[in-house]
Amino acid sequence: MTARSHSLLVQDARTRRRNAAEARFRVYGLGAISVAALALVVLLSSVVSSGIGAFRQTYITLEISLPEAKLDKSGTRDPEVMAKVTTFGYAPLLQDALLRTMEQSGITTSLSAADVGKIISKEAAATLRDHVLANPDLIGGSVTLDVLAEGRIDGYFKGRVTLESAALDANTSPEALRIAQGLADAGVIETRLNRRFLTAPDASDQRPEAAGLGVAILGSLYMMLVVLVLALPIGVATSIYLEEFAPRNRLSDLVEVNISNLAAVPSIVFGILGLAIFINFAGLRQSSPLVGGLVLTLMTLPTIIISSRAALKSVPPLIRDAALAVGASRMQAVFHHVLPLAAPGILTGTIIGLAQALGETAPLLLIGMVAFVRDYPAAYTDEAGLFAEAATALPVQVFNWTQRADPGFVERASGAIITLLVFLLAMNAAAILLRRRFERRW
Repeated sequence: MTARSHSLLVQDARTRRRNAAEARFRVYGLGAISVAALALVVLLSSVVSSGIGAFRQTYITLEISLPEAKLDKSGTRDPEVMAKVTTFGYAPLLQDALLRTMEQSGITTSLSAADVGKIISKEAAATLRDHVLANPDLIGGSVTLDVLAEGRIDGYFKGRVTLESAALDANTSPEALRIAQGLADAGVIETRLNRRFLTAPDASDQRPEAAGLGVAILGSLYMMLVVLVLALPIGVATSIYLEEFAPRNRLSDLVEVNISNLAAVPSIVFGILGLAIFINFAGLRQSSPLVGGLVLTLMTLPTIIISSRAALKSVPPLIRDAALAVGASRMQAVFHHVLPLAAPGILTGTIIGLAQALGETAPLLLIGMVAFVRDYPAAYTDEAGLFAEAATALPVQVFNWTQRADPGFVERASGAIITLLVFLLAMNAAAILLRRRFERRW
């Protein structure tokens, strides 16, 4: 009986099946990546297309007369006396200026003067008032000012509002849009870059065109500062002790298991914990950035501890042994040799933990960080703002705007999501750069 000969150049049935299975696995992998990439593109396209308009805003350029008889009857130019004139006193001046501009541009309409005035945002009266109070010498003359157009007019120039939809909208009319188009053709109305979206505070439900992210961005930065100051030293110190100095017994095993479990706990649980400890027990201000930072610190600590321990484990044991062999103490070996080598991984884990905390909403909602902050609090200019003043944050602001009825706030919410994504991308890019910058070879 002769043995059957096999050639390495000819595939048998078993080899063909194995190669076919590997080819199918590669196809499945490419298919999964393609589906994920397609979903990401669709998601980003939807958010960008909905929110890019928030970074552009429609303004009306008006030459406004400032009669002394209405704005400063005393003639003293005393800001305290002038401040008694409310925004209701400035609104007719804007309306008159708009009617004059229409007349000069040859635009006629069947709308009443009051309906024509609705083309201008309700925020414009406050803008004009603040400008006059800051420059009292303008009274008695006139001033050329760029004021916000009303939200529906702004939506018309961004393609969100049409003549057909305006006919069904109680807040505007096709005739108002035609007037706006005529003013745009005359160069009076212009849509341009909206820097105020990133610097202005929030606005009321009736003024979506004036709403901005300034206070929310500042509140998020305050909270990230609290998280960084507390979570980084505590998390790194805990990871060093557990990895380098803690005895291996049941107690340390129990601590490690609980840290891993805390990393998987839903974030809303940390909100309940913060509500019970920091607000109900400690009596801190419900919506202050300090409380928000403390809650996010509790949530971020497990992530930083786990990533820091992984970075410490990645340092070869020979580094420790060599340091001890030349006479270094255990503390010197860790802080002079191991910790610098683990620093890139620790920094990466910390920044990723901060990025995770920046996007959290549920715990902040539970501790009441849904305050409507109309103006920049004065205490935000010093350390008292961390303890006393109400605040909001970027993810909470997104949630807040999505609950409002005006379609302009949907655009604002999508714009806030874009801003939040930019912050997160910047933080992850910083993590990659820091890791490459401080990475050492051994």
